[in-house]
Amino acid sequence: MRAARLLSLVLLLQNRGRLTAGELAGELGVSVRTVYRDIDALSGAGIPVYGDAGHGGGYQLLGGYRTRLTGLHADEAESLFLAGLPGAAADLGLGEVLAAAQLKLAAALPPPLRDRAGRIRERFHLDALGWYREQDTPSALAALADAVWNQRRIQVRYRRWAEPQEVERALDPYGLVLKAGVWYLVAAVDGAVRTYRVSSILRLEVGEDGFERPDGFDLAAHWQDYLTAYDARRLRLQASVRISPALLSALPDRLDAVLVRAVEDSAGPPDADGWVTATVPLESVGLAVPALLSLGADIEVLAPEELRRGIAETAGAVADRYRSADACGGAAGARSSSPADSVAGRATAARAPKP
Repeated sequence: MRAARLLSLVLLLQNRGRLTAGELAGELGVSVRTVYRDIDALSGAGIPVYGDAGHGGGYQLLGGYRTRLTGLHADEAESLFLAGLPGAAADLGLGEVLAAAQLKLAAALPPPLRDRAGRIRERFHLDALGWYREQDTPSALAALADAVWNQRRIQVRYRRWAEPQEVERALDPYGLVLKAGVWYLVAAVDGAVRTYRVSSILRLEVGEDGFERPDGFDLAAHWQDYLTAYDARRLRLQASVRISPALLSALPDRLDAVLVRAVEDSAGPPDADGWVTATVPLESVGLAVPALLSLGADIEVLAPEELRRGIAETAGAVADRYRSADACGGAAGARSSSPADSVAGRATAARAPKP
């Protein structure tokens, strides 16, 4: 561990020039006292590192010195595939490994290319989280990643939506997927490949038994097929709607990509007022009512009748509630059972994919 840190220290000085003990400590995640000890060890080993005291001082390598110890070991080479997702690398326990790999790559580049790589890092940043979402970092993630990499069979206790809600599963973990800040496990159970939300794993035991991955299994291709099949299972209600010109131009900001594509594929020519008629897939009446009401008067449901009636009843109940409040001088009236309670009550938060 210390040998890797000493090499990282040399590479930092080689790539960036003069650095203070505090800056080195911050980069390496150690104390300043540890940096002092590491500098002494490098000097004792014949590495020409020296320090200048005072304002503007720091440590640097003797001009022209370059280490040739820039070969990547296996973990570092693997971690480079997560170079654009440092947060994900850290969640998987690869943060330090990735930093070391990037240092070695930078040290191996000639100065002009190293400068260009630095400019890219300064100007472009990938934020994979959706708006208003926090990073999902399950406690079992690092151990699960280790089982994936070492092809170890696992035993999990998992919470799901269906009854019984808590189940035991023996799984062959094929891979991990980070989708909009949420981690999913792709694993085989009894020969079938299934998907599990990692944060729903209540207990994880990594066994000693290994397993064989199927020849040619492509995690990215499997995930794309899974998303397509999941949307087909989830969006079972077909609704015919009219959409105003204003909403049509704002659809990418108001609906998810699946619904936007459905509108684009099915929209007919605009009528005299510029409205278009299209078919959109939805999950259920209970979930569709509040979702479509959030679009206001810029959308009109034509069919099915149950959905049209649910929207009309809920909109009417909302209007009645506010008229009642106005009549009471702005105070909220007593709560009462209404069509809105039965329709909107069926709406629940969108569920994560079920195994």
